[in-house]
Amino acid sequence: MRKYPIGLQDFGKIRREGYLYIDKTQLVHKLIESGSNYFLSRPRRFGKSLLLSIIKEIFKGSKDLFEGLWIHDQWNWEQKHPVIHLRLSQIDYKNHGLEIALSRELDFLAKEFEVELIEDSLALKFRELIREVANRKGQVVILIDEYDKPITDYLDDLNKALENRSVFKSFYSVLKDADEYIRLLLLTGVSKFAKVSIFSDLNNLYDISLDPHYATLVGITQEELESNFKDEIAVHQRSQPDILSKLKEWYNGYSWDGNSSVYNPFSLLGFMKSGRIQNFWFQTGTPTWLVNLMKDNHEFKLDNVRMGENELSSFNVEHLTSLPVLFQTGYLTIKHYDEESGLYELGYPNREVEVSLTDALLSAYRNIFPGSGSMAVTYDLGKALKENNMPQMFKVLDALISTIPYDHWKAESESIFHIIVHLSFKRLGFDLQSEVHSATGRCDALILTQQYIYAIELKLNGNAQAALDQILEKGYLRPYGSDARKKIAIGINFSSEKRAVEDFLVREVE
Repeated sequence: MRKYPIGLQDFGKIRREGYLYIDKTQLVHKLIESGSNYFLSRPRRFGKSLLLSIIKEIFKGSKDLFEGLWIHDQWNWEQKHPVIHLRLSQIDYKNHGLEIALSRELDFLAKEFEVELIEDSLALKFRELIREVANRKGQVVILIDEYDKPITDYLDDLNKALENRSVFKSFYSVLKDADEYIRLLLLTGVSKFAKVSIFSDLNNLYDISLDPHYATLVGITQEELESNFKDEIAVHQRSQPDILSKLKEWYNGYSWDGNSSVYNPFSLLGFMKSGRIQNFWFQTGTPTWLVNLMKDNHEFKLDNVRMGENELSSFNVEHLTSLPVLFQTGYLTIKHYDEESGLYELGYPNREVEVSLTDALLSAYRNIFPGSGSMAVTYDLGKALKENNMPQMFKVLDALISTIPYDHWKAESESIFHIIVHLSFKRLGFDLQSEVHSATGRCDALILTQQYIYAIELKLNGNAQAALDQILEKGYLRPYGSDARKKIAIGINFSSEKRAVEDFLVREVE
């Protein structure tokens, strides 16, 4: 059995104890030799902490750990530098407050370097540590892991988030005028504060988050998958010949340049260990506040979203908008970049994220606890649609609607039904187009399966005949006239009083 480093962030432990390591040292070498002040944003569990651990061991001169790796014969191991490694997820800011927790961590680091600090204020103490260590042991390497966690942990507590942001603004400002003492500076995190208040005084950081040269610095490429997991893939192909395409569909697709893509390492390693395709990454920490923010903004369609780099990089705790947050936290990724317009097109990275996020949203819009039967019900819905079993489809839709608790019933418009229908079908992976515009009107939903094309029109407290007539009169299925698949028009009327599908009509269109 191979040892997979699931959740491991210590490069030394991985190498000494024989865990699998996919060699990224050529890109790491390029990073540390071509610049000195960097910022990198990536989603959680993507290998940021491991990246910093690798860099730390390089500058410590731990040559033996790199035996057999690309960098082993490309680096001068005699040139060592002291490493100030701040792991903000490990300091106790929740119990002691950020300023005290950071001050204690600086004291601990000072002891490691046999330096006595005399400054009292946090910023001056940090500056003193950098200068004293550099003067005694040479230029320092500063690695700050999860630099933003004490802020992102409090996005549901604005006052605390702002308090911690203020602490960081002063703390990080010390780095601006410390170039002569620093060999390398790298900050990593999830959010992109690089262009707003925290780093307003630290304008010498080079943000490599969207730099094509470092798009595969963390994550696993297709080539790395096939070369490092040949034996595992061969075993799975005996029973699942299409396993490579399944893995790509479920765990690949993350891109930060619109060109190259990588697998989620946490999920891919989870599959290699368990042998099952399932949700690994999403269930490790999707914040409820993010799903609720989307619900409050009536957001549910996340395909073909376009935005510029400034908007993509924004993360203002006082005025949070969900789309940039969804991108930075890994629920959306870059599908295409248009150099002429400077616009990025975003979408779901893969099936794992799409299925899981739509399930969470479906639960939120229905005001029920996530996982309360949604998967089984929507599976029945998909089966009915594939088989063109309309009575069963309406029975399942009725079940989805009727389970919304009475106290949370807010169906004052068609939107709640539209959203639930959209999310239910989207979760199943159908080719779904919602609110499709044409020259004659707007169809609520178009769903394409292998055998059928469905046009669905929804009404609230009206009648199904009017919904069906609208599809036929507006010609919503006309653009598909040459398509060999059967075309089905479906009119559905919901009753807010009964909280149910009141009536429906179905007609095949020639």
